[in-house]
Amino acid sequence: TFADVNLIPTSSNRMRLRILSHRLITLGCLRSMLFSRSDLQGLEKRYRAAFANSLTGFKAANLVGTVDADSQQNLAIMSSAVHLGSDPFLVGLVLRPDAANQHSRNNMLETGVFTLNHIHESFFRAAHQTAARYPKEVSEFEAVGLTPAAINGFDAPFVKEAHIRLGLELREHHPLAINGTHLMIGEVVIADVPDSVIEEDGSVNLADSGTVTISGLDSYHRVSPLARLPYAKPDS
Repeated sequence: TFADVNLIPTSSNRMRLRILSHRLITLGCLRSMLFSRSDLQGLEKRYRAAFANSLTGFKAANLVGTVDADSQQNLAIMSSAVHLGSDPFLVGLVLRPDAANQHSRNNMLETGVFTLNHIHESFFRAAHQTAARYPKEVSEFEAVGLTPAAINGFDAPFVKEAHIRLGLELREHHPLAINGTHLMIGEVVIADVPDSVIEEDGSVNLADSGTVTISGLDSYHRVSPLARLPYAKPDS
């Protein structure tokens, strides 16, 4: 029957069955829901956000540290960091258009620097709490019990408890017209990484570092390696 797989929340009825508007696909022993654009647009707002944020897979879990010109520090959890290049070392970060990231974005634009701090399994609950909408005059460091740290005189604060920490200088800022988000591109100018997790080829063993990953909006996961494979080449 369809009844056990079609409980899809909508704005009119959060648990209303939508049997007629969906096609059930059998994939081996798995049954899959096929959503059309109209189905996706019809999902209740919070359900849609959770669903959309899960579809791209596991994401990097970072705390972004910033500071304003008056030395007021800010700390915010973000899962949108993406590697853009290694020469120079570039990282992209997508910030939401709403007030949740205004402090971080404004601080980046004001001072031109920010930090990325890997979330470690020892403090993921405190990291998650930084998503709360604290007023600007409240430092999330103090609010959630994490410790700001300085490295080499870098203006933006690092997280002392983090095992892998990056200091970045803002290189480009691109407001995205399609949905009002902001793409911030930073160059890594400081990388603080434990020697014990750096492999001979330069790879960083994130599993050994204790870095966690995020799925969706609020699910945290430990990393377990499956395998390392050789450089892929066309079959000869």
